[in-house]
Amino acid sequence: MRDGHPTLVTGAYGLVGAWLVRELVDAGARVCVVRRDRPALSALVAMGLEARVDVVDGDICADGLVARALAEYEVESVFHLAAQTIVGTAHRAPVATFETNIRGTWTVLEACRRYRVGRVIVASSDKAYGDQEKLPYDERTPLQGCHP
Repeated sequence: MRDGHPTLVTGAYGLVGAWLVRELVDAGARVCVVRRDRPALSALVAMGLEARVDVVDGDICADGLVARALAEYEVESVFHLAAQTIVGTAHRAPVATFETNIRGTWTVLEACRRYRVGRVIVASSDKAYGDQEKLPYDERTPLQGCHP
């Protein structure tokens, strides 16, 4: 990542997102993160990274939020990690989970398409593969999600 490379990260307050942000910032990227909530125990907060990134407050599902961030920060790369990953929460609130995981991903991808973002990485979890007999998973493993 070249110095000053404008990069947007969703899900930056999660464990993987925080470590990704740290690597990007240390590599010289100019990082913007979307923050729906600010968990006090977030690794991003604990590592003191909030002061080293631009923060856009809001929900990735909100109309225009991601598009505005892409335009304002002239983003060239996006890492989309925002998701509801806790199975118990997903079962208790399946509609909210689908909103975040499906609509949120669609919203991010559509904004990236419209603003012609050159690089987009969408992360998923092993839950998309369901219960598989053959491990580890690879790109040919069929998707058999069994949780919201």
